[in-house]
Amino acid sequence: MNTARAAKLITATAFCAALAACGGGGSRGGSSDASDRYDPDSRTIWDLVRSNESPHTSVGVNKYLWNASLEVLDFLPIQSVDPFTGVIVTGYGTPPGGGRSYRATIRVADPALDARSLKLSLQGPGGGAVEPGTVRAVEDAILTRARQLRIRDGRL
Repeated sequence: MNTARAAKLITATAFCAALAACGGGGSRGGSSDASDRYDPDSRTIWDLVRSNESPHTSVGVNKYLWNASLEVLDFLPIQSVDPFTGVIVTGYGTPPGGGRSYRATIRVADPALDARSLKLSLQGPGGGAVEPGTVRAVEDAILTRARQLRIRDGRL
């Protein structure tokens, strides 16, 4: 198995595990908007695992930033994820030990493990603004966790 295919398989497995963890209804149920946008001709995550005509097809996001975002913000209910565009949208949730609820939109814009690849938007109750220091702290936590995941994989 070549390295590119192995990376695709690992990425696809991580995305499936993240999606499976979000299932089951309740407060973490999916958004009905996703079914409104379904296009049967669109590509799916499984297209990466199957043999393709083009071996250069891949997901253009950094798996460490993606997984770190899901881990750091695991207290927020996932509303939608799109690994092809790198967007994770959450619902409102309260951090452990916190009193204010937040919702987040995360975009992993590049396959590089770089601060410029991570775009984070936080909103308070009613769409209220969140202090820039809070956003910076969450970004730093995601970047730190992504680096830890990368080190754990032995890819220095």
